[in-house]
Formats: sequence, C-alpha cells, structure tokens
Amino acid sequence: MEGDECSFPPDSSDDLSQRGSVASSATLSRAQDVLIYLFGETAVHLTVEGLGSVTVQELGRIVRETIHIPESAQDVFAFWLTSPLLELQLKARHQPYKLCRQWQDLLYRFTEASEEDISQDEPCLQYRRNVFYPKSKELQIEDDGVLRLLYEEARNNILTARYPCDPEHWTSLGALCLALDEGTGLDSEKLTATIKEKKLSSFLPAHVAMGSGGLFSTLRGKSSRQAGLEQNLLEEYRKISTSAGETTQLLHQYLNTCHTLPYYGCGFFFGEIDKPVQGLLHRVKRKAVSVGICLEGVYVMDVKEKHVLLGLRFSELSWDHSYPEEEGDSHILWLEFDGEEDGTPVNKLLKIYSKQAELMSGFIEFCVELKSASEGGASAESDREASLSQEPGGQGGSNKNGRGGRRGMLRRQSSVVCSRVHSLNTISYVDNGKEIKRLKPKRAASFFNRQATAPSYSAVQVTESLEQG
Repeated sequence: MEGDECSFPPDSSDDLSQRGSVASSATLSRAQDVLIYLFGETAVHLTVEGLGSVTVQELGRIVRETIHIPESAQDVFAFWLTSPLLELQLKARHQPYKLCRQWQDLLYRFTEASEEDISQDEPCLQYRRNVFYPKSKELQIEDDGVLRLLYEEARNNILTARYPCDPEHWTSLGALCLALDEGTGLDSEKLTATIKEKKLSSFLPAHVAMGSGGLFSTLRGKSSRQAGLEQNLLEEYRKISTSAGETTQLLHQYLNTCHTLPYYGCGFFFGEIDKPVQGLLHRVKRKAVSVGICLEGVYVMDVKEKHVLLGLRFSELSWDHSYPEEEGDSHILWLEFDGEEDGTPVNKLLKIYSKQAELMSGFIEFCVELKSASEGGASAESDREASLSQEPGGQGGSNKNGRGGRRGMLRRQSSVVCSRVHSLNTISYVDNGKEIKRLKPKRAASFFNRQATAPSYSAVQVTESLEQG
C-alpha cells in the first residue's frame, strides 16, 4: 500500500446491505455488471467490458458520463473499496477487481478483525469525495449534481458523528437538511409532522437524537428532550425560510458550515490510545479513537464521546511509526508536539496503537508533500497565523514564534472541536534528553528551534526507553 491510499475505521451506522458490487464471473473478458454506490442510498448500474483489467481511470470516465459529472470536476471524487471492516481510496492506475480478489489479505494486514469476520467480509465499490481535493476549490463548484453528492456524503458523516460538531452546528445543518428535503415553505404544523414521520435522526446526529444515559433517565426525559430539539430545528428552519435562495445556495451553505470543522474531508483510520493511569494498581487501559488526516493536519477523536482529543497542523507535529518487535506488540504511530508540564516547556509523545500505523504515516507524509508543493511558502504564513490565533489573551503580536520560540499552547475548551490534551496519556520529556533519551529527528530540527518562516517536518526516532514509557 502506498502513501496516498487511506483506510478508515468501520462505521456501524452505514447499512451497506447490498454487498459485492464488483462482479466475480470467470469470463471477465465479456461485459459484466458493476454497481457503483453513492451516498444518499443510490447506486449506478454499469455494464463494463473486460472488468478484470479495467482501471479506476477508465471506470471514472464511464461513471462521470453516466451521472453527468462535468470533466472540470473529475478530481473532486475518487473510487473507494469499502466494507464494515476497511475503507480504501484507490488510485487512477488501480484495478478494482484485482484489489477485490486481494481483499482478505488487506484485512489481515490492516485490521484486527477475526478470521471468521474476514472470511465473511466483502467490499463494495463506492464513488465519493477525494481526500486530496482542496476545500478552497470545493467552494468554487457551482454544478448542482456535484454539490449534491458532496452534500450527501457530508450529511452522512454528520449524522453518524464521523464529523463531531457542537449544538449550534448540528441544529443549523439539520434545518438545512429539512429545507433541502422538503423545501422552505413548510408551516409549523407540517414541519412538526415531517420531523415525527422521518424521525429526528434523519436531521440530527444519532447520539443527539437518541440521547444518552440509563433506561429510566432516557424514558423520563425523552419526550421533553425531543420537544426541545424539534423546537430548535423549527426556529432555525424559519431563519432559513425567510432568507431562502435556490437549491445551489442551500447546498453551498451546508458545505460551508461543514468547512468550519477542521476535519472535514479527512481520511479516517482506526486505532487505540492509552487511557490515563487510574487506580491503585496503575493498570493502563485503552480507548478507541479515530484518526482523521487531511491536507491541513491530523485529528485524533474519541469514538465513544464524539469529540476531538488532539488536533495538530502539520507544522505543529513530528511523526513516525514503529513495527512490532516481539509477538504481542502493536504497530504504533507516534505523534510529537509541544506541551507544558508545571510551567516547563516539554515535548509530548502520543502513542496510537493500530495495524494501520504504516498507512497513517505514509498518508501524513504524502499530505505534507502535496501541501508543500501546491502552496509553497504560503503554507508557512497560514500556519503562523493559525498558531498566533491560538495564543491565549490575544497575544498575537508577540514574537513567540520567532527563531527559537514556541507555538501557542492548545487551549482546553468545551467545544467538541477543541483539543483535550489534558485527557491524554502522553510521554513528556525535555529537549536536552535528561528525562528520556531522544535521538535526532530524521527530517527537521527540534520544535524548540524551528523557524516560523518556512515549514519543516520531522519524524520521531523511537527508542526502547520511549516505548517502555
């Protein structure tokens, strides 16, 4: 697997009941049926000649002609092989049928699934957003068909909480869904009836619509809670109705709101991190996380709590991955970033245990190279501005990011989008190596003397002492 191929955690909310979208006939030289799945519970039925050797590039041309995607938007979407166990974005040169034949090998290599689950798993072919398509270009799209596909995918990621968001986000996005599904002219009575008929989970994230807590608390507060959510949707819908425009405008508004989420458009990977040590025995347990990686940075999210644990731009981190040295060891992705312990500047290391660590490391490196090549020196300026904006007390005018300086600390906030560094079990060490010996990074100098005028990236060299920490 190469660096720009990505894999994702299983998404239990995706009901891909129709499996095996790629035909498996032995006579592959003849015309065969292929199903290409789209978000929004639709699929494209194609008849393809020479299925066994057809490439993603050739298949893309056929799909774009079939669903009327303009050539100017050919880079917006990509083909994916997906199943409940693994998701992979394919390159133009890949041959989907051959990758399907290798699917079990890929599952053994990149997942922790059981042998029984692997033997029963079968991928389907999906046409969806290209992880490497810049958000800035997406804002320029005017074609309704393209925007609708992007909207359906974003909506799915919001409703399944793959994109965690705050109440103000999910309420406005839910109201936009109502307007796009039902129009902007519904009165209060029809709107309430529509919500009850389709259920709140059609417009709000499932964990929000269903609530949380024990059985009795859920039963006791469900009615009043849902009434409050419906009222908030109604009020937000009225705001949209009074300033409603064409469908294109509503689609743009939905996507623009999603763009405020830093992990919009990310490729997602599955892993685990250590929980903070608790109890007298100091036993270390792990929690499940999803790791989102895009052209802007890396985001580690708590799968259960639906919030961000750590978000870093590429200029704020170093990374590396390590292979298991003994049986029972894990593949590890190491993320290094600036931190503070009792007022002392330190480097922090976060260990992410995952059989997809190699994929994540390669994905990060490819994104860094792609971003550097496309933006050049502009990326350094944008990173500097973003870093300054994170400094508490509005101290953006200070020279903390000059030579030998340090970036602003990540703040602890209640928003699901903000990092929760305090809740992470990290390895902290000082730059001079007095606490933990640290080898010289591969590709760049330490964070403590990084220049703000040019982006640089490095990978952590893992030593035995670090792994035992």
